[in-house]
Order: sequence, then structure tokens, then C-alpha cells
Amino acid sequence: MTAYVRNQWYVAAYGREVGRALLGRTILGEPIVLYRTEESGEVVALADRCVHRRFPLSESHLDGDRVVCGYHGFTYDTTGTCVYVPGQKRIPRTARVSSYKVVEQDSFVWIWIGEPDLADPTAIPRARHMVDPTWTTVSGMEPIDGDYGLLVDNLMDLSHETYLHGGYIGTPEVAETPITTEVDEEAGVVRVNRHMDDAECPPFYARSTGIEGRISRWQDIEYHAPCLYLLHSRIAPVGAPGPGPGGEASHAFHTEITYAITPSSEGKVYDFWAVSRDFALEDDEVTTFMRDFNHTVVMQDVNALNLLQKTLDTEPDGYQELSINIDTGGLAARRILARLAEQGAGQPVAAVR
Repeated sequence: MTAYVRNQWYVAAYGREVGRALLGRTILGEPIVLYRTEESGEVVALADRCVHRRFPLSESHLDGDRVVCGYHGFTYDTTGTCVYVPGQKRIPRTARVSSYKVVEQDSFVWIWIGEPDLADPTAIPRARHMVDPTWTTVSGMEPIDGDYGLLVDNLMDLSHETYLHGGYIGTPEVAETPITTEVDEEAGVVRVNRHMDDAECPPFYARSTGIEGRISRWQDIEYHAPCLYLLHSRIAPVGAPGPGPGGEASHAFHTEITYAITPSSEGKVYDFWAVSRDFALEDDEVTTFMRDFNHTVVMQDVNALNLLQKTLDTEPDGYQELSINIDTGGLAARRILARLAEQGAGQPVAAVR
């Protein structure tokens, strides 16, 4: 199993998921309950276990901004301090649950599970397109019964699109085209680039853009360990000008594919996914198509990784993997994750702003 990297920021939820109803999530093995305060609307994150008999607070209820345990009524304020116990006036000093630092940014609710004093909000990587009014975004989340390192591997090597996602986003050229890889060890960022000059247009893009015939296609991955994955995807008819140094191209259709990879518990991961586009912004038909189509693609990955985890669980100790050139980005990501986990209480990776 891939070791947890604790002193880092992780996505706990989409902002839209957190409201006045108590939301339970398990992150890095820690049960968490999330909700919004009544007046300010700020997100609160507390340990999801009552100190009395460990009843899940996410299965309890709110009284104003206080969480009232649904079993015996122990009541906690937004800091996790117990302010009421049944049958007595004295509240034990140890009657409190952990509270966690959270930041809302780019439609995500980010949470810090590690040492509180090391939490630096400026280290959270950005996904500005998620809230940019010049982009339209569809998104969702799927839990996977697999190690979070398997999802990182999956996303870092897009050659699997040809085989697992054929007829959706995969074409022969994706697997056939060599990649280039850049690794910034200090920043914890891995970039994998695949540029196809003359490729088949897969149904995902043909139906959403109306392009007919062959395309030029750019897939530029930017992985910020441990949680945020960005795929800068661009397509254009063959012969049209492609993206410039900043990604701009008047003849290209731009799509930003975003994944937040949040380990839940051992062998389980939350797969937060989003697709943002800079074309057909107000076309509801395109929006529905891209949401439904991409959800199908995500579920193909979910099913494959669930199966892969079951297979790996039956492998004998010491089995040997075979890695090739297409695995360069994934192996770099593994190396960074292993280093961060080994550092333990080290400083968080600085984000590229």
C-alpha cells in the first residue's frame, strides 16, 4: 500500500456538498464530519466520533452551530470543545474532539490532517478554471476500493485510454505517441507531455466540439503531489495553429481535466473529477453530454482499479512489476510520494502559484 503523506492539504469535498446537513468523510484513515456555520457559512471540520461512546457525529444533528451527538447528547462547539454532557454540570477536561483546518478554494474544500502548526494555505495548488466564469465545469466524485497510488498511476499514464477508454476518449495515437517527462522534486510536481500532430478525433471531442476528421491533440499533465492532478487538454483540426506557450490558441478547443486524489482509508480513495471547457459555455446539451460521458469514463477507471486492487491482494510477497517508458511520470510520482511520507513531519511542499 502507498504510505499516507500526512502534512499536506487534501480535498475533503466540493463546496456545494457542505451545508447545514452533517457530512461524513474518512480522510487518511481519520473519520471527519463537515458542516457550515449558520451565520458566516464557514466550513467546520471535526473528528467524527463522540468522545463518550464513539458514536458518529455525522449521524447526529446540529443545534445552531453546535453538534449534538445522536446517542447521548454530548454537544460540541465549532472548535470541538464539549459544552454539554447529560446528567451533570461538570464537563470533563478531556471532553473534546479534534478540529481541522479547512480552506475553500477553487470550488474545493481543502483539509489539513497533519500537524496544525505546519498548515500553510498558500501551499494549496490552484485550479482557477474551476471557478472562472469564462469556463463551464461539470464534476463529481466516485469512491474507489483501491490504493490511492493506483489512481495516481492510472492518471499519470494516459496510454491506457487507447485500451480501457476506446470509443470514448481513447484512440490508437495516444498509446503510440512517446511522452516527455519533467520532474520538479523540490516543488513535488511532475509534468508529462504527449503531443499528437495527426490523430483520430475520439467521440468525446467530436460530439462536444463538432470537429470532423483528423485532429492535433495535446495532453499536458501537471501533477502536484499528493492530491491535485491537472490535465491541460487541447484539440484542433489538423493544420490549425496549436496552443502557444501559455496554452492560448484561437483555433483550439481547450479542456481542463481536474482530479483531486484523496486517500480515504487503507485501500480506498476518493476520486474527485471535473471537466472544464472554454467553448459552448451556455450549451446545456453539451454540458449534459460531457457530464454523462465523462462519468462513464470515470466509472471505467473505477471498475478497473477495483479489479486491479483485488488482483494485487492475491499476489505473493515479492512479486516483480515491469515498468517501461510510459511509466516514467508515474514512477516519478511514486518517488515523490515515498519521500514525502518518509519525511513525516517535514514542511509541506510549496505550491507553484
